Amino acid sequence: MVNGFLINTMDRNLKNVVTIAFGFLFLFTAYKALQNLQSSLNKAEGLGVATLSVIYASVILSSMFLPPVLIKKFGCKWTITFSMCCYITFSLGNFYASWFTLIPAAIILGLGAAPLWSAEATYLTMTGNIYAKKTGKLGKDVINQYFGIFFLIFQTSGVWGNLISSLVFQQDPPKEGITEEQLRLCGANDCMTTSTATNSTKRPANELVYTLLGIYTGSGVLAVLLIAVFLDQLPNDSEETEKEKNAPIWTHFLATFQHLRDKRQCLLIPLTMYGGFEQAFISGDYTKSYVTCALGIHNVGFVMICFSGATSLCSLMFGKLSQYTGRKVLYAIGTTIQGSCMIFLLLWKPHPSQKIIFFFLAAFWGMGDAVFQTQNNALYGVLFVKNKEAAFANYRLWESLGYVFAFGYSTFLCVYIKLYIVLSVLTLSMVLYVTVEVLEYIKTPKASGSEEKESHEEEIDTQTKM
Repeated sequence: MVNGFLINTMDRNLKNVVTIAFGFLFLFTAYKALQNLQSSLNKAEGLGVATLSVIYASVILSSMFLPPVLIKKFGCKWTITFSMCCYITFSLGNFYASWFTLIPAAIILGLGAAPLWSAEATYLTMTGNIYAKKTGKLGKDVINQYFGIFFLIFQTSGVWGNLISSLVFQQDPPKEGITEEQLRLCGANDCMTTSTATNSTKRPANELVYTLLGIYTGSGVLAVLLIAVFLDQLPNDSEETEKEKNAPIWTHFLATFQHLRDKRQCLLIPLTMYGGFEQAFISGDYTKSYVTCALGIHNVGFVMICFSGATSLCSLMFGKLSQYTGRKVLYAIGTTIQGSCMIFLLLWKPHPSQKIIFFFLAAFWGMGDAVFQTQNNALYGVLFVKNKEAAFANYRLWESLGYVFAFGYSTFLCVYIKLYIVLSVLTLSMVLYVTVEVLEYIKTPKASGSEEKESHEEEIDTQTKM
């Protein structure tokens, strides 16, 4: 009977994890592909890059105030549902791309992004801890598995979204190739020169753009319906809300800032921001200065499929592998992979005859991204188990700040300078991350392994009672 109860609990938890993952899959099938295309599709006067900067600036403001309040008030399920609706406005805004449509749509999306991701991470962390308590497993192992499953499914959104964009735009490919003189200005040598219209960077016909946006809007609506109908509301949500219902609302607003009192959170800021820097580079600069410049906009989707596919597959692999290697080894792998990619991008002269290299670089970058995506989320879930909402709000705040910086200087700096900046942030991130690991090692003596497990179980028990 006990085994049957545990099996039912496991099945229900997996159903919820998969439901969230597929909801995010449909939502970000649209958003990720649109993000990759913004710098190329809406390049006039820097509208595309400016839109991305506004999105993540709005995410910062949202991260400061909204996630703890909305999650406490509505619970994770409905916070996710409402926040997803904000993303649909961005697809609608692209139907008539202008400063008066995209900027307001970007603000709305940004305000919904932080609660969306904080609620998702909180939901998976709470679900993992609840199941771990009932089965006697370590919460961090279950959380890693859940995040691995989530990112396996979620990261394929880039595959489908980019595949759709490439198949649509493939109907109107460039008639002529790029000249050798223009190629010399691609890659690391690009100093805002690809903003000049060439045959390979021209905007596709409006009919094709509208077709693409119609598909993406429908995908977003499907995501909202999936979460609203099939995702279970966690019982802990209502208990936490009831317990803190009488607390002044300003205490929830301050929760994100109060979490910065934890020195571990402060030390993890560069690592968290690096996630924004590296994703902004691959989606903004790599797609524009390497792929669009040398191969044409109709190849952006195909190249980014390799990035998304590698990130998706490696997310599951690293989620499972972390149980045996620990997160330190995986961070070392991710740092080595992306650091090597940056050095190669600094030295490489992109050329259409080397088409396979564009795909391999995107795939290797995706492998490194999988490490930082899965391990950063799991790291926050393990270190800050008692303050999940505030911790994940900080996660989105600092990652978004990385996006804002990266997209903000995108139209002013040469690509090689951007690569040096991202490489420097990666180096600083690893130094401070090692510091956090040393502090954790000192805090938890190796000899008291059983005490560590008991302490972890007490934290889980406390969390489930909140």
